Amino acid sequence: MTKKIKVDRQSDLNIGTAGHVDHGKTTIIEALTGVWTSSHSEELRRGITIRIGYADMPIYRYRISDKDVYWSWPEYDGHKPEELVRVVSFVDCPGHESLMANMLSGAAVMDGAMLVIAANEPVPRPQTKEHTMALQIMGVKNIVVVQNKLDLVSKKEAKENYEMIKEFLSTTIYADAPIIPVSAVHRVNLQYLVEALYKHIPIPERDLSKPYRMFVIRSFDINKPGTPYKELRGGVIGGSIVQGKVKVGDEIEILPGYLYSEGGKIVHQPLYTTVQSLRTRYVSLKEAYGGGLIGVQTDLDPYLTKSDNLVGNVVGAPDTLPPVLYELELDVELFKYVVGTDESIEVKPISMNERLRLNVGPAVTLGVVTSARGESISVKLHRPVVAEEGWRVAIATRVNNMWRLIGVGKVR
Repeated sequence: MTKKIKVDRQSDLNIGTAGHVDHGKTTIIEALTGVWTSSHSEELRRGITIRIGYADMPIYRYRISDKDVYWSWPEYDGHKPEELVRVVSFVDCPGHESLMANMLSGAAVMDGAMLVIAANEPVPRPQTKEHTMALQIMGVKNIVVVQNKLDLVSKKEAKENYEMIKEFLSTTIYADAPIIPVSAVHRVNLQYLVEALYKHIPIPERDLSKPYRMFVIRSFDINKPGTPYKELRGGVIGGSIVQGKVKVGDEIEILPGYLYSEGGKIVHQPLYTTVQSLRTRYVSLKEAYGGGLIGVQTDLDPYLTKSDNLVGNVVGAPDTLPPVLYELELDVELFKYVVGTDESIEVKPISMNERLRLNVGPAVTLGVVTSARGESISVKLHRPVVAEEGWRVAIATRVNNMWRLIGVGKVR
């Protein structure tokens, strides 16, 4: 088993993974960090990432033969590092088409992304297109493209695949993104990937004076079965702080909070709790801020947080969060073609009573169109979400019995 890297401080930023299923995203992360992010039993059985996984990676700078080398382990070819220049958290998102909503939830907390494309397959595959469009929708501006599985192709085939990648990227906002050829299985060229991640995905500016706000993308019950009730620990929410900072002892509000059925409708109950502890994967913190993935232990009943029950919630200081909405008013920009299909299917105008899947921040919800007026629509939601004016929304509709991206909306 590969040894895991332990990082003794909070990460500076989140880097997401994107790309078609089985192109090697999780293998690359394991090679760089020693962490296999697909640890859920069903993920291991099926060989794909289902839930959003994460792993922390330090980036060290080495000075070798008068050149700077960047690597993720505290030793490189017998050399010791000059300094630790950055720590990043990988947000490993599902590649399978049926799990696109999970990927979009992960994209909500990405500061940049690693788009993985296999060298032994045509470019682009359906989920490569879909994930690339999703990154654009969610406002991810900086990416590094990884041409993986070089060990499975000849030099000529690798060059042809590289040119296909360049041609595909030219149709997106990522035309100038670096492309790093690697073999994750054989650990080839990974130092150049680490260097590209360091140089091409900068740490975003963060305003610590703004009210604390966090997007929840995981939630847990950390108690083992049979734990005596006097020893039970409160539920844990995991996610990324998108503004401000939080410290142990702070009171927080979670919205929409607890959802339940009343009169045949889903309604919400805000949750209020106190921060009991803050943790990265390896380090306890007294205070946390934007960058990396943070686990927040609360004094909530762990029943509320088990099995990702609170995924999609937004957390902040009481009375500072955006409103909980049961209906969304959106300005919509539709694509010309449906994203994620092999064939070219033209997008039709959104119509009254059409069912849509919407990704709003970290949340995913279904809704029915109650008004469609040109480029503006109103959608009655099955599950309420937290949103404020200007937030971007990924819009999907059913095409051939699958949810497919057809456009992007902006909350009015």
